[in-house]
Parts: sequence; structure tokens; C-alpha cells
Amino acid sequence: MYTSRIAGIGHYVPENVVTNKDLEEFMDTTEEWIVERTGVNERRWIDPATDDMPSTMGTTAAQMAMKNAGITADDIDFIVFATLSPDYYFPGPGVMVQEQLGIKEIGALDVRNQCSGFVYSLSVADQFVKTGMYENILVIGAENHSGGLDKTTRGRNVSVIFGDGAGAVVVQRSKEEGKGILSTHLHSEGKHAKELALLGPNTAHWVDKMIAENDPKDESYYPYMNGSFVFKHAIVRFGEVISEALQANGYQSTDIDMFIPHQANLRISQFVQKKMGLSDDQVYNNIMRYGNTTAASIPIAMSEAHQEGKIKEGDLVCLAAFGSGFTWASALIRW
Repeated sequence: MYTSRIAGIGHYVPENVVTNKDLEEFMDTTEEWIVERTGVNERRWIDPATDDMPSTMGTTAAQMAMKNAGITADDIDFIVFATLSPDYYFPGPGVMVQEQLGIKEIGALDVRNQCSGFVYSLSVADQFVKTGMYENILVIGAENHSGGLDKTTRGRNVSVIFGDGAGAVVVQRSKEEGKGILSTHLHSEGKHAKELALLGPNTAHWVDKMIAENDPKDESYYPYMNGSFVFKHAIVRFGEVISEALQANGYQSTDIDMFIPHQANLRISQFVQKKMGLSDDQVYNNIMRYGNTTAASIPIAMSEAHQEGKIKEGDLVCLAAFGSGFTWASALIRW
């Protein structure tokens, strides 16, 4: 039986920095209001003048991850790409990365689990490697939120939170017992799907229908979030799924060297940190600089933490996410 490990990691964020002060110029908000409720100071939004898209950002992050792993595109056997904001309605971005990297005709899978998408994708890669089917899998999370946000006062509760970017890892076959990805845990609860959703466009409500009707009051084309409802569920599910991962491997929260939560809201991360009894040195947050980058948030944070020497060989690393669906997930890794 094989084990799987994260052999390489990388990330990419657009150069265009949008501060809270910048947002004050085109919506009725203040820096203090945003920081108090979300913890976000600035975020990266794609500059429309550039060629940045989820697939190109994912490709750049993947190149960094492969270099970090000491392998080339020729070594990649499979691609798993997580996003809620693909380049196109279809095809998905996984095949775009395969083409951009010049990889042979390997399989490419797109995962649509929003904020939990990267952990779900990591779980898929973990199973493929452990069964011996593949040896090196690219797992990518990338988002272009800025292209679909309501950047007016009407949409401020959502738009101030989100940013663009990409992160990637190489999940690689190993035979070293007790190290690598120890376990992953996945959950969903569809009855709350519309509490955090983008209801249009969809196959029953195409974009051209809105254009034809020219209804300026139609808000279905922008993300909707019942913020307080999502917050209350997130803090419960985070705790549950983290405990599940620890119990499955015989650990306690005090054994965690680095906890990397999905960067949904700094207040959620702080609540979970306090509940778990973790110090600031045991938790990595970067939502202050990048906002919520959904499927990209965990790999970006993990890549930065690794670069900064905050994740070292032998460390016990816990990943956890909660988001639209509702879906939630965790992974426990012995680095």
C-alpha cells in the first residue's frame, strides 16, 4: 500500500492590489467597517488589461510547485483543478492547464466544491496515489472572483471579502509510513445550498436572458451570502471536522504544529483557534492581504507558510474548510 505526500507547493496572486481605501471610492463603506467584520485589509483583483485567468494563474502556481518538487511537466500523471470561477462555463480549466503546461494527454478533473474545493481535490489525489493508479498529481485551486462581483454599495457585504489568486501542490507517491497525507474527511449539507450561492447564470437562466430583459434590479447574477447564518454554521462544522481528523489519527489539538484554515473570514479563524486552544504561532492566516480566495486560499496560505519556514519536515499540519453547499472538509498531514 502506497502513501501520498505533498512533494512541492507554489502559489500566484495578481499584481493589482485593491485596498479598503480603494473600495471607499466606489461603494458606501469604510476601512474600519471592513476590517472589523472580515479582517481584510487588501485583496488582489485581476487587472483586466492582463491575461490572468484561473487556468493561467493555476499554471503559474503549478510550475512553482513542480520546481519545488524537483519534477517536470513530463512527470505529471493527472490534474485535479478546484474552482468556482472557471475561465469558461465549459470546458473546465483542468484541460487548459494540461495544454498550457504542454503535458501529454493525461486526465484532468474539475472539482466544484467552492471553499472546500481544495481539500476535496487533495482527497481525490490522495486516493488515486494510495491505490497505485498515479505517481504525481497536480492539485490546483484558483479563482477569479473580481470578474463577477457586484462592486456597488448593493453588493458590498460580499464584494469586500473576495480576492483572486491560485495555489498548487504536487501530491506524490511514497512508501514512508506515518508521513504524508494521513487522512481526509469530507461532508456536505445541501439543504442550506441557497444561503451562499450564485443562482444565475445557470442552464435555466442564461446571461442573455438578463441582457434581453435588461432588468437592472436582477441580483441573481451576483453572489449571495447570508453572512450570519454562514458564520454560525462555519464555526460549528470547522470544530467538528478538525476533531474528526485528529481522532481518526489518535491526536489532540495540542499536537498540531500548524493549522491552516480556509481564509473565509478572520473572525471565524480566530474563533476556531480559541476553541482549539491554539497559539498564534500554530495558526496561519493571510486573509488580511488576499481576502477570501475560495479554493485557492488554503494552498496559497500553505505555500506562504512553507516559504516562511513555518511548516517544517515532521510537522503535523491540519487543513480545514467550510463553504457553499454547504460543504466542509479537513485533512491531516505529517509533513
